[in-house]
Amino acid sequence: MRKIRILWTDDEVEALRPHIFFLRERGYDIDTCSNGNDTVDLVKQNTYDLIFLDEHMPGLSGIETLRLIREVRTDIPVVMITKSEEEEIMEAAIGSEIADYLIKPVKPKQILLVLKKLLDQKRLVTEKTTTDYQQEFSRIGSMISTARTWGDWTELYRKITFWGSELGKSSDPGMAEILKTQENEANSSFSKFVTSNYTAWLDHRNTEAPVISPDLFPKKIFPQISSGRPLFFILIDNMRFDQWKTISAELSGLFRVAEEDLYLSILPTATQYSRNAIFSGLMPSQIASQMPQYWVEDDDEAGKNNHEEDLFRNQLSKRGFNLKWTYTKISNSNEGKKLNERIRQLLENDINILVYNFVDILSHARTEVGVIRDLAGDETAYRSLVRSWFIHSSLFELLKVLASHRVKIVVSTDHGTIRVQNPVRITGDKKTSPNLRYKTGRNLDYNPSEVFELKDPAKAFLPKTNISSRYIFATNRDFLVYQNNFNYYAGYYRNTYQHGGISMQEMILPVAVLDPVS
Repeated sequence: MRKIRILWTDDEVEALRPHIFFLRERGYDIDTCSNGNDTVDLVKQNTYDLIFLDEHMPGLSGIETLRLIREVRTDIPVVMITKSEEEEIMEAAIGSEIADYLIKPVKPKQILLVLKKLLDQKRLVTEKTTTDYQQEFSRIGSMISTARTWGDWTELYRKITFWGSELGKSSDPGMAEILKTQENEANSSFSKFVTSNYTAWLDHRNTEAPVISPDLFPKKIFPQISSGRPLFFILIDNMRFDQWKTISAELSGLFRVAEEDLYLSILPTATQYSRNAIFSGLMPSQIASQMPQYWVEDDDEAGKNNHEEDLFRNQLSKRGFNLKWTYTKISNSNEGKKLNERIRQLLENDINILVYNFVDILSHARTEVGVIRDLAGDETAYRSLVRSWFIHSSLFELLKVLASHRVKIVVSTDHGTIRVQNPVRITGDKKTSPNLRYKTGRNLDYNPSEVFELKDPAKAFLPKTNISSRYIFATNRDFLVYQNNFNYYAGYYRNTYQHGGISMQEMILPVAVLDPVS
């Protein structure tokens, strides 16, 4: 194994002999230097894993030397060592992107701790994460086998989401694979839980039912409205709970999470159904019967979510609210910038509804665009791509501005998505819905043991185009593929992200209330 090589620059290098001997005894390879110019030459000629750099030296100072080092190598961690505790020098060093900062006199064990932190951190984190997950493995397995209530499942899903994120940072792929096995086992049990209880949950007299899509405004959003404090409801289309946790981490220092809950998306977990249900406060069949002008059937080519503003207006009227409100859908950066230019106007409203479509666009692009498939090759990469969008988005810019105002913010989504792997054969006619996670139509042929079937859509408050219409849903990581050209489409859609069916990722969704820190 290659020794870790360190360059230590100090004009009093002879005084460092005990430190250097201490490190060499522990297997480190140490070069020394007494001035900035020679340091830069050594960096050009050799490969170093870390540099200790004295700040106060004759000739080039430590800060000046650091800038020249960065012109040669941007990736070497540099630890600044100085006698001075002046704030100005510290700020200059930190602004020059040092890895750490030590004040003389430095003890050998301080140096060793810095080396462990900067050079061994990933290994140490991996070992600690692996050990901690191994201790949790049995507990997660027990939770899967004993989960009986909605509360049990949300607790389990939070835990699986946490470990998915933690193991995603680890360099040990074996533990991540074990967690994936547990996650699949959990999804199989969750699918049974949903299929056994779903229609019963739709009875509002059921006190054990979770909050579902039509309940989101009356139970989670309207209660947050208060006089003189504008409410912003931000719906990020197709956002999973793990993606929300990634985004929320970026809001630290701007907002505190006053409340973070999980609610259940209705079936199908698709925008046409779940989001229309949110804005109307009604189930799909109720929308279709009460406001047929706003409902579009699956086989119709018209846009399925063109009437959300009208549906919300109707919900306000039915509930007797007299509010000043706006609705804005943002599908690209220009629309986001235009919205941000209206912040002053938005602050005069009781409630502002903002729908951001990027994560949904990303999900579809990953299916159709090869380079996006490569960028979002696994769950960790997908979360990273969502994070990258968020920190560079007009939404983040908006939130930075809102953080300085007395506002209340609710962030949620309409459904999630799951990476599908297992094709299931079905047949259907031309009017069968095209979605890969659910199908509705008359002439469906399938194996009932491989899907969740609703022969009577009325029990799930779903509309039907004719008397023999039914719905079927894929569970866990299955996806529905027609018999014709089966192998081609099974290969094309395998490992793409889809929604519409039954899984924790699609159905267990975040709703968070944020308060500005300042």
